[in-house]
Formats: sequence, C-alpha cells, structure tokens
Amino acid sequence: MSEKKNTYSGIFIVICMLHVTCLLVSNLIGAKMWAVTDSIVVPASVILFPVTYIIADVVTEVYGFRSAKTVIWLGFFCNFIAVIAYVITIDLPYPASWIDQDAFAIVFGFTPRVLLSSFVAYLFGAFSNCIILSRVKVIMKGKKLWVRTIGSSVVGDALDSLIFVTLSFAGMVSTSRLVTMIIYQYLFKLLFETVLTPLTYYVCNLLKKKEEIDTYDYDKNYRLI
Repeated sequence: MSEKKNTYSGIFIVICMLHVTCLLVSNLIGAKMWAVTDSIVVPASVILFPVTYIIADVVTEVYGFRSAKTVIWLGFFCNFIAVIAYVITIDLPYPASWIDQDAFAIVFGFTPRVLLSSFVAYLFGAFSNCIILSRVKVIMKGKKLWVRTIGSSVVGDALDSLIFVTLSFAGMVSTSRLVTMIIYQYLFKLLFETVLTPLTYYVCNLLKKKEEIDTYDYDKNYRLI
C-alpha cells in the first residue's frame, strides 16, 4: 500500500510555524507602548507584526489565496488557545511566596483585548491585503511583484492600524495620542515592508524554484471561510 502524499510541503509547514510565532509574540508585546520620541508613540508590536504581512504576501504569491487563508486562520486559532491559557493561569491560586501576581496579571491580562483587536484588524487588513495581491497578480500576469506587495500593504496596513490601535487603546490614551499612534504605526509598518521588498523578492523566487509552484488565482474564489 502506497503512503498518502502530504498536502503541504515541509517548507510550507515551517512558514506556518514562523507566521504563528510572529503573531503570538506580536499580540503579547502589543500592550507595551514604545516611545520612539516624545511625540511618536507606537505599540511595541510594530517591531515584529509586519513580518506576518510579509509572510502572507509570500504565501499568496507562491501558494495562492487559499493557502494564505489557511495560514491566517491557523494563526488566530493558535492565538486563541494561547489567550485561553493566559486567562486560566492568571486565575490559578498562588502561594504567598509568589510576589509577582499583579505584574503577571497586568501583562497577560491585557492579552484578550489585544486578541480581539488583532482578530478584527487582521480580518480586514490581512485578507484585504491578500485578495488585492492575488487579483493584481492575475491582472499584471505575474509581473512587478513590488507593485503588488506595496500596493496591497497600503490598503491592508491602513485598515489594520486603524482598527487595531482604536480597539486596543481607546479610553486608555487621549484622542490626539490615539490618532498619532494610528498614523505612526501605519507609516512604520509600511516602511518596514517596503524596505524588506528585496527580501520578499528573494524568498518568493526561491520558494517558486524549490516548490516548483507559482499559483495564479484565476477562479476568483475569495471566501474567507
């Protein structure tokens, strides 16, 4: 009896693991605000979260929208499990010798709100990013990858930054600070992804050769579930 061939390659599994790791860590550190300057304040997650968009771009470009959809939902499912664990461990009884309960609760207790914010933001941001990249690839017949990655990020990052910062920090900071956080986070992520465009090119070309695949979504099937 012949063995059943795996649906996904080992390389694709590694990509999924990297995406999940970046998403989990980003949501955990998202409660920390980074004062770049006195007037520029952004969530600390900006140092890592843009990588999830780059991964989504690579997966969409190489494997197609359906695979990108799998990666996105897998990330959220794993994140949900992590947050449930955080919530349970906060409420577990602890000995008198444990003096860090308040600090632990502050750090991990913020995570459910960040999860909800990131879920809604990524639902709109990541999926719009992948759909735009997928459609433009077909329209442009696979040429000028940089137009697709940057163009889709302009829309995806805008939606993600607006929704994530608003839901995560509304009521915690002033309105003016909230607006500047949205603007600076958006610009930071867009710049981050633009600077790493050569790396995106390299990875996409490498994967296409290794996997012997270059998917075009001609069927226009963009159901999110």
